[in-house]
Amino acid sequence: MADVAPGELVFLADDEGNSVAVNVLGRQPGWAAGLAAEIVVGTPFVSGRIDLVLSVSKLKSWGDALNRLDAGENAAWMEWDRGPSFSVQLSGERDCPEVVVEDEGSMVIVRVPLVPPDDWIEDHRQRLHQVTAHWVPMLSEQ
Repeated sequence: MADVAPGELVFLADDEGNSVAVNVLGRQPGWAAGLAAEIVVGTPFVSGRIDLVLSVSKLKSWGDALNRLDAGENAAWMEWDRGPSFSVQLSGERDCPEVVVEDEGSMVIVRVPLVPPDDWIEDHRQRLHQVTAHWVPMLSEQ
């Protein structure tokens, strides 16, 4: 994997122009243990973004989700938390993997079918490691 900025936690994209990213923007104002972040969805049909707040436990739960995906299971991330949820279904409605982003507040659900590269799980473990190594020490200083 090429060097990735420690703010790019998730980046899934395909050759059809579909992508879903989770970007860490910096410390969350007003909460010393939180990181301001956003989910960004881009497709030829629809695009959007939604803010979220990440904590150390949410970063750990993304690692757990990656382990489930590596074992061939679908995985939901932030499913029972306030704010948006993010899940990866390995065999979606169109017989390919899809990312589902749901915002309970607006009641909007976006399904993005995409076929990630073969090494995407290992790539995302490395992204998680880089984000954690960069941001967690700053959070623990508080």
